[in-house]
Amino acid sequence: MDDLVVVGAGPYGLSIAAHAAAAGLGVRVLGRPMASWRDHMPEGMYLKSEPWSSNLSAPGGRYTLAEYCATRGLAAEHGSPLPIGTFSAYGLWFARHAGLPEVEEATVTEVAPEGDGFRVRTVEGPPLLARTVALAVGVMPFTHYPRALRDLPPDHFSHSSGHRDLSRFAGQDVAVLGAGQAALETAALLAESGARPVLVARRSRLNWNTVPQPLRRPALRALRDPHSGLGTGWRSWAWSELPWAVRRLPATTRERIAATALGPAGAWWLRDRFEGRVPALMGHRLHRAVAVGGRTRLGLTAVGGESVVLDTAHVIAATGFAPRLARLDLLDARLRSALTTVGDADAPELGPGFESSWPGLFFAGLLTAPSFGPSMRFVHGAGFTAGRLVKGVRKRLGARGPLPGPTGGVRPVRAAAGHPETYLR
Repeated sequence: MDDLVVVGAGPYGLSIAAHAAAAGLGVRVLGRPMASWRDHMPEGMYLKSEPWSSNLSAPGGRYTLAEYCATRGLAAEHGSPLPIGTFSAYGLWFARHAGLPEVEEATVTEVAPEGDGFRVRTVEGPPLLARTVALAVGVMPFTHYPRALRDLPPDHFSHSSGHRDLSRFAGQDVAVLGAGQAALETAALLAESGARPVLVARRSRLNWNTVPQPLRRPALRALRDPHSGLGTGWRSWAWSELPWAVRRLPATTRERIAATALGPAGAWWLRDRFEGRVPALMGHRLHRAVAVGGRTRLGLTAVGGESVVLDTAHVIAATGFAPRLARLDLLDARLRSALTTVGDADAPELGPGFESSWPGLFFAGLLTAPSFGPSMRFVHGAGFTAGRLVKGVRKRLGARGPLPGPTGGVRPVRAAAGHPETYLR
């Protein structure tokens, strides 16, 4: 029985595994490394966050994005957007160098209770047994579509996360739904690939991030408008640096913060590529979608109440992700229904170590935002999560008593390089 099985090998899963291995835990990591970044983002996309705030987490702050870029002769500079491909390659480099075990590219189909631990089933092999499990499944189980699209034939619509190559839409009309970075950048890339995109958004206007201020500034200016991993300003600083404080707020307040903080906005460097190149129907709500031959007819309602019909070849929903426990099919239904949730949100209520109400079951990433705030929606949140979650795992393992060794005694836990062998007692 493994001490910890990490389900997911994105920034959160890899960071947790690095901390667990350094702590001497027997850990296994299941999933395709950096899958969301490698498989579900179009060529030509850029990282929205600053390079210095996009690090995976290893003990001692090692194996940063800047360190990786330096080994490749690449620039990782403040105010200079980094290609998604570079970030994906960084994640793979981190997985090889940060001391975690080799990632097992297994597809997990079920996590269920088994005795005092868990049984983890995969497509590829026999079940694994684990004393604790950390679910770091990323965003892909939670893709969100407007209800009006759901009765269309599958080839008439898609999610923005479903494309690696947008050149297939060259010469076609494409409606892009949404007003955030994914919608704006997808629309810009479509236009640059020879498609004819149009943006459709419920918001009355687009929001654009401002050009970041220099890292080195006069003290008064820095105090008035501090930098943080989630942007500039005291509000962003609070979400970035104080997730532990967010968790102490009432559940209804945390729900509201998770749903509304750091709303949709486009990166400053994208604005010139979008404006003047992509027409936008702002303040239009989608209420109907009908397939007409090989095309799709969208029924829109404008703010003033007038109806608009938009005819298009394809619809791309850049409408984000809806983190709901009910959509986590790999989690045993009995276990899932037993979890304490945050207020009215279908998200697990978590302790300070990211442990759910089911002992030994831990969560990381998007589903933890209603507990710890909007930082958990970004790579930056991995730095807060990894060490605390592993500390919670060690506490849980200690609470369950000694691990049986070959002769029934206390089993030694694999020590990290440079650390003396330790024992769980």
